[in-house]
Amino acid sequence: MKAIKFCEYGPPDVLKVEEIEKPVPKDNELLVRVRAASLNFIDAGVMRGPSILRFITGLRKPKFTGFGRDFAGVIEAIGKDVTEFSPSDEVFGLRWGALAEYVCARKDRVALKPANITFEQAGAVGLAGLTALQGLRTGKIHAGQKVLINGASGGVGTFAVEIAKAFDTEVTAVCSTRNVEMARMLGADHVIDYTKEDFTQRGERYDLIFDNVNNHSFSERRRLLKPGGICVLAGIGSAGLHKGQLGRIAGNFTAAWRSRFVDQKFESYVTKSNQADLKFLSDLMTEGKVTPFVEKTYPLNQTADALRYFEEGHARGKLVITIPATVISARALTAPDYVLATGLGMRSVGLTREVNH
Repeated sequence: MKAIKFCEYGPPDVLKVEEIEKPVPKDNELLVRVRAASLNFIDAGVMRGPSILRFITGLRKPKFTGFGRDFAGVIEAIGKDVTEFSPSDEVFGLRWGALAEYVCARKDRVALKPANITFEQAGAVGLAGLTALQGLRTGKIHAGQKVLINGASGGVGTFAVEIAKAFDTEVTAVCSTRNVEMARMLGADHVIDYTKEDFTQRGERYDLIFDNVNNHSFSERRRLLKPGGICVLAGIGSAGLHKGQLGRIAGNFTAAWRSRFVDQKFESYVTKSNQADLKFLSDLMTEGKVTPFVEKTYPLNQTADALRYFEEGHARGKLVITIPATVISARALTAPDYVLATGLGMRSVGLTREVNH
């Protein structure tokens, strides 16, 4: 089978399509024929191998050479301890090395794909959807709150807008000019264009800030919070390695520590893979409350191109790698398809064209 592999750290060029053996599921695993997989912030970080990560991923070379984490596909076989799923079930979930024709995933790391969601959309959910959901829960989200989402246009941010609305809150989204209409389409009650207005100067106060960028000071964000409000430290800006990101990481630790001495709280968290939350997201999609927003799709052999675009930091929603049911041709495929995920499904944007996978 074909899979994306990388045997050294570096730019997207280190990613290669290689032939490897088809995996065999363990007793508690599913063998899934992957139809779509998506890119995440962590993928770019692992590929580049910054020093702070190499103590985990391997000092000189990556210890694990598979790539990608989110996937959606069809179960082909199950281990003897799997009773919740059957062959031919359509599922989505998380597994390192997801950018491959087949993956073996633990049964507690997958959920059934809703019938009203495409494989491309389902393949976008995993890490970003869990990060948004668990972050909002860290902020103790509940109905009737005023919620601000700073960085509402990326993978995590778009999920955060829709999930926050599903909790029946009043959502204000912060994004750039090109993403204002997208944020409204996702359900935001108010949208602030940060290129035209500094949202910290508006005088509005919020019960919960989901801060996916962390580009404002501790005192500026405190001014935005109501007494007892919570600022969730969800991210450090756009994807890829950029100037100032280490400072934002340090700022998160400082903000969390300083908030121990004031009435508003700055909370950090670690996203955890679990089936209960995947099922919760599946239910939201089934009910039409969450529809994953996919900006572009790429074939497997253009994964490096997808990473290059991803690292520019301007991607909207999710970038998805598609893997057709037929074996991928060795020849170069066409340019990536530009698509948006809406409540009506996948559709082409602007002057680009729809392509069946």
